[in-house]
Amino acid sequence: MNKKKYEAVIFDLDGTLLNTLEDLMDSVNFGLKKYHMPIRTLEEIRKFVGNGVQRLIACAVPIGTDADMQERVFEAFKEHYREHCNDKTDLYPGIPDLLTGLKKQGFAMAIVSNKLQEGVDALYNQYFKEYLQTAIGARDGIQKKPAPDSVMEALKVLHISKENAVYIGDSEVDIATARNAQMDCITVTWGFRTRQEQESAGAAIFVDRPEDIIPLLYETI
Repeated sequence: MNKKKYEAVIFDLDGTLLNTLEDLMDSVNFGLKKYHMPIRTLEEIRKFVGNGVQRLIACAVPIGTDADMQERVFEAFKEHYREHCNDKTDLYPGIPDLLTGLKKQGFAMAIVSNKLQEGVDALYNQYFKEYLQTAIGARDGIQKKPAPDSVMEALKVLHISKENAVYIGDSEVDIATARNAQMDCITVTWGFRTRQEQESAGAAIFVDRPEDIIPLLYETI
């Protein structure tokens, strides 16, 4: 095998490793219906995700909804998602083989997500614990992506410098996060954004399948 270009891989979660869109939609719509608001379609939810669940709720409620009512919908969303975050969620095809290969080849790995930490923990424990060293979600003291804080926290846990790590994600938030962390970025095309949206956000290196990632982690001779 060629020489490694990186020692660590930092993954986004939703839209990169896991297809979580339907569970997010169901929980958003639970909150909206509870307060007699129009529900949202899967396509609308796809456009709203990426900046954390509070932003997701702010986009989902009708224009003009006051902050107090937004908070009530947000609390209803959290209540529902806590119990139903894994009803329809699943790994994208090829991800288990990718993670197995990365672990076997000695790469350190972490997840950084704008999802609430409790949701990240539940999904980490079910899907990723045997592969990844840590999973950083939204919590007090760490700014959400696209701020680089969660990435820096993950690298600290891994004891890896940003120069020796690559960021992998699917959205404009991920592209900006990698840029703000001054890291190389690989953008996956199977997630929540179109390639056109990704290109507009500045993505330069794309993969269409998980198995296309590993060759990019090595120096070409």
